[in-house]
Amino acid sequence: MATRELVSPEGLRIDGRRPNEVRQLMIKMGLFNRADGSCYYEQGNTKVLVAVYGPREVTHSARAKHDRAVINCEYNMAPFSTGEHKKKSKGSRRQAELSLVIQQVFEAVILTELAPRSQIDIYLQVLQADGGTRCACINAACLAIIDAGIPMKDFVVACAAGYYDKSPIVDLNFYEDSSGSPDMPVAILPKSGTITMLQMDSKLHTETFEAVMECAVDGCQKIYEVMLSAVRSRTQELVNSNSSNF
Repeated sequence: MATRELVSPEGLRIDGRRPNEVRQLMIKMGLFNRADGSCYYEQGNTKVLVAVYGPREVTHSARAKHDRAVINCEYNMAPFSTGEHKKKSKGSRRQAELSLVIQQVFEAVILTELAPRSQIDIYLQVLQADGGTRCACINAACLAIIDAGIPMKDFVVACAAGYYDKSPIVDLNFYEDSSGSPDMPVAILPKSGTITMLQMDSKLHTETFEAVMECAVDGCQKIYEVMLSAVRSRTQELVNSNSSNF
């Protein structure tokens, strides 16, 4: 990849953002009538779609848990989601790994004990990838689960941060993610500040780690405010819809 500054001398990144600025968000909940919950989520040029079904009867009785619901998660990237034209094998290793990561995030926050011997299915489709797809999918899945009325301890909000030229940068796009700079995706429960996911693809010194972590958590809080607004709008939409039926 040709060398190019990720942050200009004026303090601007290649897409015009400041180092601590997240990309613009667009959220639409309740897209599908046949799904119990759904969400379309844009974060910059990254676009994902999530559908949630359940709690419902388990498909295979041998997998049923007598004391809680089973969560299934399936992460996929559409063939047209990136600019790469190489053939992608179905069920790739990366997709399986991200499916498991996202499943574990929601196993820690969904109140599965309220629906024993059932299953909750989360289907995630990346329509366009421009960095931060796992974080975008976690945020979209959280909103789809809320849309489905499935109880959770709190919202789950995810954001990644990196480090370039002795300064942390938040919400990396594809170019920044591919530049070789550190990338740290983080997911939190915003009310308590509990960290439910933290991944690193490179080593960081302790001081650098703390700065990048703080940057990622700050990004999560900014995204949380937008997600909370979207949920309130969706709730008002449902209230108005029900009122018009009487």
